[in-house]
Amino acid sequence: MSFLYLACLLVVIACFALIDVRFRLVVPPHPVAAIATIAIGTVFFVLWDVAGILAGVFGIGDSAYLSGIRLAPEFPLEEIGFLVGLCYLCLLAVAGAERLLALGGRTPRHRAATEPVAQEARR
Repeated sequence: MSFLYLACLLVVIACFALIDVRFRLVVPPHPVAAIATIAIGTVFFVLWDVAGILAGVFGIGDSAYLSGIRLAPEFPLEEIGFLVGLCYLCLLAVAGAERLLALGGRTPRHRAATEPVAQEARR
């Protein structure tokens, strides 16, 4: 029994959270909406997985990195961590893209560096 894959998933989710807090993308500005969206997305994909398992499409292979804990037949504990990470990543990607598009592709650091040049050109 190894918890390596689950540990890696938790580390990745923690890194997503650090990026989120640093840039205030998803959870800091709207914690209830963000957590609800991640939960709803996770439940959707769990149901998707259950349908795939019942149809015989999804299954667990042998892996030394899985914990061996099954929440249901062919449904490992690590799947929940993967789905939470997937939903969180999608929210961060959308929020980050919206932020970049709102800035016109220019970061605040880029604007600060080019602003004096633009002011000189206007004179």
